[in-house]
Amino acid sequence: MIAFVRGRVAEVNLSSAVVDVGGIGLEVMCTPNTLATLRTGQEATLPTSMVVREDSLTVFGFRDDDEKTMFELVQTASGVGPKVAQAITAVLAPDDLRRAIASEDVKTLTRVPGIGQKGAQRIILELKDRIGPPSGAVPAGVPASAEPWRGQVQQGLIGLGWSTKDAEKAVDAVAGQAGDDPDVGALLRAALRSLSKA
Repeated sequence: MIAFVRGRVAEVNLSSAVVDVGGIGLEVMCTPNTLATLRTGQEATLPTSMVVREDSLTVFGFRDDDEKTMFELVQTASGVGPKVAQAITAVLAPDDLRRAIASEDVKTLTRVPGIGQKGAQRIILELKDRIGPPSGAVPAGVPASAEPWRGQVQQGLIGLGWSTKDAEKAVDAVAGQAGDDPDVGALLRAALRSLSKA
């Protein structure tokens, strides 16, 4: 298995990054939050999880080991494959996921694309005893929020080099576009557009 990749970031796309690992361009599937921390031409180290299928080998990359652990753990629940697991890590930070499962918060889990009411209940039932308590770590400059997308977009902007104050303003500027089922990637792009106009 490929536990991590380290190398120069050759390309950053909407859903993946290409990392030059010893002269080989390795495509790593990542969430918008992870992609927001990467810069083309700079060195990066990403914890990874490799998913082997009959017809494919896919490498998923993460911001940190905790996110990777959650990605791998949620796949042990029946009906959760790598795509849904990646959607979970994109929408919910590891501690938000732990809190949702510990408090049996079906509503929070159903905000993840691909998870319905029954799927959320199954995840809670199967993972409640194994997920562990929240670590309590909130990334610096990111407020704990009832709307996880706010923290994710703000963290992405801070990772791209914007100040906490500018990131907060941009998040407030795009809040009206969030709706009931916020797309973090689209909101991050909209926030970047609002910052570039300012």
